[in-house]
Amino acid sequence: MSALAIVASVLLGVAFLVAGGSKIAAGDSWPEQARGLGAPRFVIPVLPWFEIVLGAVLVVQVARVAAAAVALVLLLMFTALIVWRLAQGRHPPCACFGAWSATPIGWSNVVRNLALMALALLALSV
Repeated sequence: MSALAIVASVLLGVAFLVAGGSKIAAGDSWPEQARGLGAPRFVIPVLPWFEIVLGAVLVVQVARVAAAAVALVLLLMFTALIVWRLAQGRHPPCACFGAWSATPIGWSNVVRNLALMALALLALSV
């Protein structure tokens, strides 16, 4: 297990912990923002909790490779949704980090997600 993979996993895990926790802290505004972004309704109530569990698993290094793969897939889906909205000329609030991200989406959100995907790829290394 490389030190770089561990550090990448922990950093990625912290990002997911913060994302999930801030969504919960946002109360009723986050589900509304998520709907505006186009998140499937069935995902909205469970996503913050899923992010918290995924983040915790990444931080404590339990099944790091599997958790990093799940994180990578999730980030790919988030990024695809953002790119799709941008291609439509729509700029709803990001909803990515709950109360901390009420600004309209832009290409900086895509760049941030690419950086997080790079961490996930590093965390996948053995």
